[in-house]
Amino acid sequence: MDPDLWLIALTAVAALWGAAAGALLPRPAYRFAVDEDSPWQTTCPAGHPLTGPAHGWLGRARCTTPAPATATATTASPATAPSDSTAPTPTPPTPCTYGPSTPTVALLTALVCATLALATGVRPELAVWLLLAPLGVLLVLIDLKVQRLPDPLTLPFAALALLLLGGAALTPEHAGEWRTAAWGALTLGGAYFLLFLIRPLALGFGDVKLAVGLGAVLGWYGWGALYVGTFAGALVGSVWTVVQAVRGRAARRQLAALGPFMLTGAYLGLLLEAYAA
Repeated sequence: MDPDLWLIALTAVAALWGAAAGALLPRPAYRFAVDEDSPWQTTCPAGHPLTGPAHGWLGRARCTTPAPATATATTASPATAPSDSTAPTPTPPTPCTYGPSTPTVALLTALVCATLALATGVRPELAVWLLLAPLGVLLVLIDLKVQRLPDPLTLPFAALALLLLGGAALTPEHAGEWRTAAWGALTLGGAYFLLFLIRPLALGFGDVKLAVGLGAVLGWYGWGALYVGTFAGALVGSVWTVVQAVRGRAARRQLAALGPFMLTGAYLGLLLEAYAA
């Protein structure tokens, strides 16, 4: 098959994967979006238990809230009143939707996966990017909501990045190095840890853990990719802060959610370096 046709087919498959995975993200985004000392959400906003696969972590972010039946006609006796005008009419179930918009999240994840496929091409590390992309989108959704990056997501993100890239390094036609991925994880994680010690009000410890995984992903393509991705994240965050300040929405000494900027910068750096490779 023509290489261009392979790339088109691969991009389409990646987009479908992203859409399917993204459609499942609103429920865990809702469940994880709690304060640090609070347990994960176990019920929908209407109070119904979240059930389904994986103990309720998978499934649509939507349930049906049944309302009690109410009479809509007069209370005439059954012997004298026509049946079609006095029978109580039950209130139809009220849909209860929670979490971020499913179509929006599915479209966003599909776009991320498709562009990663276009930039990376038919190389083994693409499988790693496609597996990690939905997790990155989920982290963005949670951090934007509650300014928190949960350990059950950041730590597996880092471990999966190093493990999967190690597997990709054993396959032919890969375009990166696992050694620099490991060093990138150590370097970026260490840099963020140092910043956390110097100024703990500027970032949270969840950002430090996320930096380990992002350092591995960017380090796969070398030190230049690590620099570009880190710089891009800082630039996006700075621009956003200035825009918020101009609009009068930036609160002084308020801890900003850095995770979305870090992940956006890593995504942009990965696109550039994957295409260049």
